[in-house]
Amino acid sequence: MRQHVETAIAALRDAGSLPADFATPDFVVERPKDRAHGDFSTNAAMLLAKPAKSNPRALAQMLVDALPANDTIAAVEIAGPGFLNFRLTPAAWQRQLATVFAHGHCYGANDSGGGRTAGVEYVSANPTGPLHVGHGRAGVIGDCIARVLAANGWHVRREYYYNDAGVQIENLARSTQARAKGLKPGDADWPAEAYNGDYIADVAQAYLRGDSVEVEGHTVTGRDDADDLDAIRQFAVAWLRREQNEDLAAFGVSFDVYFLESSLYTDGKVDETVRELVAKGHTYEDGGALWLRTTGFGDDKDRVMRKSDGTYTYFVPDVAYHLSKWQRGYVRAITELGADHHGSLARVKAGLQALDAGIPANYPEYVLHQMVTVMRGGEEVKLSKRAGSYLTLRDLIDEAGSDAVRWFLVARRPDSQLTFDIDLARSQSLDNPVYYVQLSHARICGLMRQLTERGLAFDLEAGLAQAPNLADASLRDLLIDLSRWPEVVAAAGEQLEPHLVAAFLLELAQGFQTYYNDHQFLVDDADARNARLALALAVRQVLANGLALLGVSAPERM
Repeated sequence: MRQHVETAIAALRDAGSLPADFATPDFVVERPKDRAHGDFSTNAAMLLAKPAKSNPRALAQMLVDALPANDTIAAVEIAGPGFLNFRLTPAAWQRQLATVFAHGHCYGANDSGGGRTAGVEYVSANPTGPLHVGHGRAGVIGDCIARVLAANGWHVRREYYYNDAGVQIENLARSTQARAKGLKPGDADWPAEAYNGDYIADVAQAYLRGDSVEVEGHTVTGRDDADDLDAIRQFAVAWLRREQNEDLAAFGVSFDVYFLESSLYTDGKVDETVRELVAKGHTYEDGGALWLRTTGFGDDKDRVMRKSDGTYTYFVPDVAYHLSKWQRGYVRAITELGADHHGSLARVKAGLQALDAGIPANYPEYVLHQMVTVMRGGEEVKLSKRAGSYLTLRDLIDEAGSDAVRWFLVARRPDSQLTFDIDLARSQSLDNPVYYVQLSHARICGLMRQLTERGLAFDLEAGLAQAPNLADASLRDLLIDLSRWPEVVAAAGEQLEPHLVAAFLLELAQGFQTYYNDHQFLVDDADARNARLALALAVRQVLANGLALLGVSAPERM
């Protein structure tokens, strides 16, 4: 459509109706909010009116008259102050439907990323306990962002950053040691900052038995020695890393890179980053501490990098870590975090800018998610006996299933509060959105099985050759929705908002259900049967493509 408008503008320029040196303005071709107004709309006439010394509606008519002959545009209407509303021909919709089949599972994808590398970091939970529901939301959002970026032509690297150093790991080691020595929560000698969940007892027992744990190619073996705190620490971290990996695998989430915070220290990357910041002249000493002038890069106040006791503040390794992403070729670095981390974001970006390493100002890009409230029977579910103080991701998966958990955790904007209703997620009703979408896919598969059972034939080419009856509102709505899918994929990738995919799929499924209720598919009339089944199969393809981007299954039977 845009090409036709540009051709018309060029014709007006050649005819002298527009200045010969006038550059084509950045006009918009978009879909009207109200489908009754047409299939596409443009504001080109309003942007061209002033240089043409004409009023917008008169210029709009000139554009209409200058449009090239084509078999795409059936009608053009001038609306309001000079908008042009276009209606497409049946032939244009036929071509659109054929495109779905021509591209199959790739329909909707594009190559805007050009094969450049984008690193997506998500979950990155401390290996101190089972994953909770908030980690689950981070996991599915991050995983779906990676999926939509790949569909937009990016080479994606999924990354998990382990905070395997610091006070929390020390608390984990001492908690496990206390359990190994026979102590339990509530005992007089139980550490004040210990983790109290039953899983700590499981770790301690496995350590004392001499179990071996393999994680990311490394094996750690326990021993019958409750006094060796270093051995306990290594075993507990490995044991919980393995458990977290198993929880994520049950959730359909995996990673390409596991990056250890401790490696930034052992490899000297933190010290190297600090030396570079000092050399660039963006630091100063005050009160025995080393400060970074982050206010010069948009932060609200300068930040301490190295405290007077010689230890680094927590944002310093974060700067070193994100520098490593840039050095590893990540053109884009996207980090999915809980909203409670927002306070540290500005200082990390400031630190990267202060390195003067050519890193873009918006590097890294952050996607922040809000909390999840889990409900069952109208009451909030908070606790897990095993974790001691929170509901685990595995608990939720066991109750509602991976598909429903993934859908519900990604189906709303990350920055919105989310209420997860277990009863709704488990229900096989049309009120359950994931069930509704999956049922639509399964229903179309069922149509094809019934076709065979009844001994009827289906000819896809004959079906695509049928000109659609655009007076059929439910048919026209389905065609419009199918054509919107590439735009949804592009928007989800550009905005890092995979919830747009879920919203689209529900709308498409609802549109199909309306069409399904109004039409018989397995009819004796071959032309009608072929055309309706071709449309249904196109819907099935797009449903499957969309569910794949959400990591949700597309069942053939339900």
